[in-house]
Amino acid sequence: MPYSTDKSRELYQRALAVMIEGGSSPSRGPANYGEYPLFIERGEGSSIIDVDGNRYIDWMMAYGALPLGHAHPRIVEAVNEAVTAGTLFAAATEIEVEVAEMLQQMVPSAERVRFANTGTEAAMAAIRLARGYTGKPKFIKFEGHYHGWYDDFLASAHPHYFVSLGHRNDPIKIPESSGLNRYALDDTIVVPWNDLRAIKRAIDTYRGQIAAVITEGIMANIGVIPPESDYLQGLRSLTQDNNILLILDETVTGCRIAPGGCQKYYGIKPDISIFGKALGAGFPVAAFVGRADIMEALAWGGVLHYGTQNASRIGLYAVRANLQEFLRDNGAAFSHIWDIGEKLCAGLKEIFEEKGVKAIVQSVGPMLQIMFTEKDAIRDYRDFCACVDRRKYQQFALALFKYGVYMTPSAALHSVATLAHTHDDVAYTLNAVRQALNDVEL
Repeated sequence: MPYSTDKSRELYQRALAVMIEGGSSPSRGPANYGEYPLFIERGEGSSIIDVDGNRYIDWMMAYGALPLGHAHPRIVEAVNEAVTAGTLFAAATEIEVEVAEMLQQMVPSAERVRFANTGTEAAMAAIRLARGYTGKPKFIKFEGHYHGWYDDFLASAHPHYFVSLGHRNDPIKIPESSGLNRYALDDTIVVPWNDLRAIKRAIDTYRGQIAAVITEGIMANIGVIPPESDYLQGLRSLTQDNNILLILDETVTGCRIAPGGCQKYYGIKPDISIFGKALGAGFPVAAFVGRADIMEALAWGGVLHYGTQNASRIGLYAVRANLQEFLRDNGAAFSHIWDIGEKLCAGLKEIFEEKGVKAIVQSVGPMLQIMFTEKDAIRDYRDFCACVDRRKYQQFALALFKYGVYMTPSAALHSVATLAHTHDDVAYTLNAVRQALNDVEL
């Protein structure tokens, strides 16, 4: 049967009458998907099926929120168990204590735990907490790092023309949205990542005013860009030496790189850490954790953090099942997703070399992204903006759809291996890549 997405096209036209760009997030709309997005009907393990009945190997997995894959039996069972006793109490529950204890045991820096609903909410609370605890107004964020859509974070977070970035010693702080509070970015200091000299310069310039440095452990909103050797350790030392809190945003890397996140993998101990996406296994559950003395500032009368949906009971049942699955058999699930990710990367590199395609694959374990570039490596936001052909990547990713492979159409995002993916999925994907490359003008 020939590949058809007619039903998706029809649904998109219907959606335009009731939703802006036909959806609830611009990343799901025409900016990434071209004429119209695929409308997904269901998921099974490593696959999704659209409304036209087309099946795809899913390497996006809801932007990394499904570490076990779609409809994992443990998650389904846990949620069914939870919902029969009530959906929401907005009161203290035993499951909240149990999951907090699990996080405390897994994450080296989690002396205390506070639950939220999304990574954005947790990051907002973490910055407020850092300012409240230290009494200082400013914080440092990095070019290309994304910590949600809160006003204070929305600077230099998405790709821009290289010539608009300014000199790396004095970066131009580029707002990412209309409608921001006109003073929102006054206390936001933007610095190039993977450059310890840039951090030192910012600390010297704003000495005594900086509450925190917030960073991703692996740059994951500009493809996949690993930290340079000893960079995170150097960042930790600089913040400690200058009485500045280090906030590690593990929204993407938590429950993926290692049982304790990338802080465990890279051997650093942040003051505050943020978790989301994969933590909830498809449910809106996030958390920020940290040193007990810092987290104590959240007590009544200190730093305010409310939320009726915080520590969602049904969501926490899913989290418990998710963490149990990843921790059983001495963390065998992590070994599996690293193996799948590495095999996919190796196969992609081999194909690009065989076909003479100017593309690289950057990865850390189960996280990977293809970048069409003539460079051997992309090491920061500025490299990405100047040297990665985003349009070519989008054409390639959209061409994969008709061969049954679903990768993000955005060059700035990435693919993830999950517990549900198999070696057969890797082989199928590599065959599809060979075919799609023939369809794209490279």
